Amino acid sequence: MTFKEIQDLLKLISKLELAEFKLKEDDFELVVRTKDYYKGKEQGAILPQTAPILPVPAVQPSFSPSQPAPAAPAAPKVEEAAAPAESGKKEADNSANYLPIKSPMVGTFYRSSSPDKAAYVKVGDVVEAGSVVCIIEAMKLFNEIESEISGRIVKVMVEDAQPVEYDQVLFLVDPKG
Repeated sequence: MTFKEIQDLLKLISKLELAEFKLKEDDFELVVRTKDYYKGKEQGAILPQTAPILPVPAVQPSFSPSQPAPAAPAAPKVEEAAAPAESGKKEADNSANYLPIKSPMVGTFYRSSSPDKAAYVKVGDVVEAGSVVCIIEAMKLFNEIESEISGRIVKVMVEDAQPVEYDQVLFLVDPKG
């Protein structure tokens, strides 16, 4: 099972709001328990039996839940560069020149290492390739996300403490600085 397949599977588990999921393929076994699983244990609730462990088919599965997931509200804009725009057309042309810093995983986006610390980067800051721009928490692990590009941060696309998807744009960077 590839890393991408595991990420897709985790997205599906999240959308379906499962408490526990088990998968076994040859010598590979994956068990995912969400916070809902542990909430039920703490409250002494009797949890429904988990589905049996099923072999994974060789065909690439198409993950589509039987019921559509509720649409998440659109995240408001967090910060924008305070540059005077002469016209909307010129601004649109400039945004095409920006490079994205994308999320390498599914998790929760944090702009700083703790609530009382300053954000790693803000609009107007210059970042170098390899510099830490944020943290993404995934399964109780805090992963520092490094920029793969150099330039000036033009826009922060996600609010602090919001969930992010794999490959979601986190920041827009002007490579010309």
